[in-house]
Amino acid sequence: MLKHPAIPYVAPFAVFILCLGLFGWLEIGQPWESILWVTVVAGTIWLTSRHLVASLRFPHWIGSVLVGVGVCALWVAPDALIPGWRESWLFQNSITGKVELSIPTAELADPLVLWLRVARAALLVPILEELFWRGWLPRWIQNSDFEKVPLGRYTTFAFVVTALLFASEHGPFWEVGLLAGIVYNWWMWRTKSLGDLVLAHAVTNACLAGYVWTTKQWQFWM
Repeated sequence: MLKHPAIPYVAPFAVFILCLGLFGWLEIGQPWESILWVTVVAGTIWLTSRHLVASLRFPHWIGSVLVGVGVCALWVAPDALIPGWRESWLFQNSITGKVELSIPTAELADPLVLWLRVARAALLVPILEELFWRGWLPRWIQNSDFEKVPLGRYTTFAFVVTALLFASEHGPFWEVGLLAGIVYNWWMWRTKSLGDLVLAHAVTNACLAGYVWTTKQWQFWM
């Protein structure tokens, strides 16, 4: 049986979502939950998508780094500039959920837990999310035989739907998630390079991890 062409793009993201729900329900505790999460997700990427990851190139790496830093600034700006911004019912409600730490504050004192969280955010999440959000979904929206659609091909419908769904993934941070989705979609359209999107996303998450670690604003690590 031939391997479905969508699997390398979709499987890591699907396992990521499954892990978020399953590990939260099992209440394994740290650092074992983080170790298991990194192992399972990294293993899935290796088994299903390593050929895609190995093919990634960064022809616009300077711009991608700048885009990544800019998205991080957009992400933290509302909460940094406007006290109580995130407490509004627009962001915390029965639909979007509430800002709740995925790792108890006491366990964040463990350096291993922190470094595993940074590895998850800066190394694994950019790969699995960009394979799904920019590599597969907008192309599949345009044509169920998504391989016929070139990377970065623009249609308004695919652009908007992808940005909105990307925003919904981020719950109480949906508004900055929407901005990030718009910027990333635009950069994909400009570069036609999935590698540059992975790099930009990795820079965003690495900068955000540095901000969180430095300021102790753990709520950004839901």
